Amino acid sequence: MTEDSIELDLRGEICPFTFVKTKLQLEELESGEHLTVIFDYASAISNVPKSVKNEGHTILGIDKEENNIWKVHIKKA
Repeated sequence: MTEDSIELDLRGEICPFTFVKTKLQLEELESGEHLTVIFDYASAISNVPKSVKNEGHTILGIDKEENNIWKVHIKKA
């Protein structure tokens, strides 16, 4: 995570709230800023990146951590 990256911890959240909260956080950022979203809900790992891409943002990467935790790195369009 870089200094200009915001982190949003959504462990314990399920779809569709994972995307809704990600979208709301992205709306707060300036174009080009990075957002790292942390999930523990498996369906969010496919649904959220797909939805974020449909909104025009860029997925910079997805990291799988221990204990079924994923970090999705997003660059705001």
